[in-house]
Amino acid sequence: METVVKIRSNLADKIMQGLGLALMVGVSLYLIIGWSSFPDKVPMHYGAAGEIDRWGGKGEILFLVVLWWIMYLVISAVERFPQIWNTGVKVTAANQARVYRTLKYMVVSLKLIVTADFAYMIVNITLCRPLGGWFTPVFLVLVFGDMAFWIIRLVRCR
Repeated sequence: METVVKIRSNLADKIMQGLGLALMVGVSLYLIIGWSSFPDKVPMHYGAAGEIDRWGGKGEILFLVVLWWIMYLVISAVERFPQIWNTGVKVTAANQARVYRTLKYMVVSLKLIVTADFAYMIVNITLCRPLGGWFTPVFLVLVFGDMAFWIIRLVRCR
């Protein structure tokens, strides 16, 4: 029988969690307060260069926001059960705390990056603005750079 592992949140976790939650609540309030002022047709898809390539009704924003909240809540739930994570390294009694702490950092930091990405996209959608050619490369570098950093740290936990 596998034991339940609890990785306590430290200050860095709490700051990243707080920033992510503040972004989500802030953007959700922005949508509620500004809903009547948003145009009926808004950009609903962007190409790799950040240019608008599909327009849709503003009601489609609600789908995006619901998906965003569900994703955030599911990741938050998974974050609480490190024993179900695919660690990529053999977890032993000697390295368990380091492995799970490293993975928690990775999960929390990736959740913040993706949350900031959604927040930026949703605000740009409501303003009918393109994302800019820089957006996709920067997002990909942040996500894969963050993952690479934590995976390298994880491999060193052996």
